[in-house]
Amino acid sequence: MRNFIRFIIRNHFLLLFLLLEIVSFYFIFNYNRYHRNIYLSSSNQVSGYLYERFSSVIQYFELKRTNEELALENAELRNQLDKHSFYAPLLPELEADTIAEQHYRYMAARVINNSVNKHFNYLTLNKGRKHGIRPDMGVISSRGLVGVVLNTSENYSTVISLLNTRLKISARLRETGFFGSLGWEATSYRYATLSGIPAHANPLVGDAVVTSGFSSIFPENILIGTIDEVNKDQGEGFYDIKVLLSVDFKNLQYVQVVEKVKAKEQLELENLSDND
Repeated sequence: MRNFIRFIIRNHFLLLFLLLEIVSFYFIFNYNRYHRNIYLSSSNQVSGYLYERFSSVIQYFELKRTNEELALENAELRNQLDKHSFYAPLLPELEADTIAEQHYRYMAARVINNSVNKHFNYLTLNKGRKHGIRPDMGVISSRGLVGVVLNTSENYSTVISLLNTRLKISARLRETGFFGSLGWEATSYRYATLSGIPAHANPLVGDAVVTSGFSSIFPENILIGTIDEVNKDQGEGFYDIKVLLSVDFKNLQYVQVVEKVKAKEQLELENLSDND
């Protein structure tokens, strides 16, 4: 103990310098978007490899749960195919159009790193540029919306999670069609807040909240969650709705990265309108 105290006294200037350096880098990378993006992009390749090795060990002990989730997803897909097969003979023109033109493409990926207890949470996926993944692509799971791709390296990508106070999603009430903005307020990893729903919308507890389809990132009707609590702002005439998220981010292993085939064309046209 005496030697330890002597060591601190002898090197207190160096220790103080290192402490201040750590604090400085923490503030730079957490509150400066430009520096944070550079750091995430440059560290993707190395950290992604380490995360993948560690994740492989964890995955071994979660095989039963993973198989159950995949079985549920396959069952849901079979239900959708059965419905399509039932209606296809009645609507041959619609079927031909659906087959001829695909609006979205989906790429499977595995989550190899994830956080839920910070204000700015991110995920790391085991797929990157060489797999066709680019920034601003949507990320979903079999249970609902997950986030948006932020940065990519050759083999890995980072995703800004729905559990990130900087991410806002255009969402609507599935039953009535009224839309607003959904964001996370860093209170619980199970809940987000939907705002901007007008007073006459009459939202009900248990109603589903889904993507609006207005952006070039997500298809419409991707499940986000269900209404858990409805609070009306008397001064503004809008509701603040507490939404129970459909995805359990503490148990997230497999996702699908969504690419809108004609996203570039849509963005170019909208940019022209914005510049008028």
